[in-house]
Amino acid sequence: MLREVDDLDQPTAPEEAPRQGRPARVFERVLDRLAWSPYPRAILLYLVIRTASVQLLDVLAARRGATLTDRLTAWDGQWYLRLAVHGYADLPGTLDAARQPYSDAPMAFFPLYPKLVGAVMWLGPDVVTAALTVSVLAGLVLACGLVRIGRAVSPERGDRTGLLLVALWAGAPMAIVFSMAYTEAVFCAFAVWALVGVLERRWLLAGSCAFAAGLSRSTAVVLVAVVVVAASIEVFRLGEKRWWALAGAVIAPLGVAGYLGFVAYRTGSWTGWQDIELRGWNTEFDFGAETADSVLARLTGDESVFSTLTVLLLLGAVALALVAVFIRVPWPLTLYGAGVLLLAIGTRGLPDAKIRFILPAFPVLVPIAIGLSKRRTVTAVAAAVAWVVLGAWFSAHALTAWRYAI
Repeated sequence: MLREVDDLDQPTAPEEAPRQGRPARVFERVLDRLAWSPYPRAILLYLVIRTASVQLLDVLAARRGATLTDRLTAWDGQWYLRLAVHGYADLPGTLDAARQPYSDAPMAFFPLYPKLVGAVMWLGPDVVTAALTVSVLAGLVLACGLVRIGRAVSPERGDRTGLLLVALWAGAPMAIVFSMAYTEAVFCAFAVWALVGVLERRWLLAGSCAFAAGLSRSTAVVLVAVVVVAASIEVFRLGEKRWWALAGAVIAPLGVAGYLGFVAYRTGSWTGWQDIELRGWNTEFDFGAETADSVLARLTGDESVFSTLTVLLLLGAVALALVAVFIRVPWPLTLYGAGVLLLAIGTRGLPDAKIRFILPAFPVLVPIAIGLSKRRTVTAVAAAVAWVVLGAWFSAHALTAWRYAI
């Protein structure tokens, strides 16, 4: 006779968890990755530092009877705003350095930034809001790129080094231009990711970003040279990515060469862009003669604290470039940083603005970021905060109390 088994004696199957749909699972994965990713932290850190710097500028500007908007769109910012609205052909009231009418003057400014501003304006904002929005968004892109640079130069402490690099660059003296209607944020965003492409051997990324940077600033000639040299080495090594490297090497120079060629065609001179810079802004390459005279005069004369600090920061950047060579920072970064420094130091015109001109040379800050990443968190944070405070004051003072510092 079969024994009747009570239902309670039967093993019960565990209750199945409610099944989630595919969108919910994808969303959970995204949140999980964001929780471990350094990119949100880099973006937040960048925004906090830049917001604090802008707030200090607002305070100092108010003390001198100026508005924050006026300071964030000062000097070259007005050129870019007008170019975004009117374009190159219809720009009114263009003058040269001698205050004489000069219709070619607008072509001194590269086209990508005003074009991006115009694209944002198409969505509805006014020209000032659009210009500042482009700069802010570009800054977020470059902050994420710096994290990747940190991983490349310091694999064992990559994210920590990258975040320190974000803090050092976002808070550097004259980093206020990253929040202004200027091209620095856009150019640096493309420059950083072009160098990421070189370091990671992603040649289409490197070439495309160098192309875009070449439509942003003349400083791109240094970046293009680094990308082309690195890609050419890959081609001659006959590596598996040689065809991608060849494509990157071909694409990289098209932006800066194309725009300089366009200006040459419009002006009827092979040196058309350089001629405009000389007549419009008294700027030309003099192999550093004016810079040397300026440094000597400020270190031996009765100069202001701000003026002397400008010289010391410039000399410090040169010293850090040498340290980068000594500690063997990857050669594409070192070559790019040294090239930007040489270009800025070797160009005559506006010596007070040299600190702004060397901002794209971010690899000079890599040795500091690597060194701080090895210290205790308290030490690293204290040093970074001190640097940010100095940079914020320097930037605000330059825009409110010092003539021609930008």
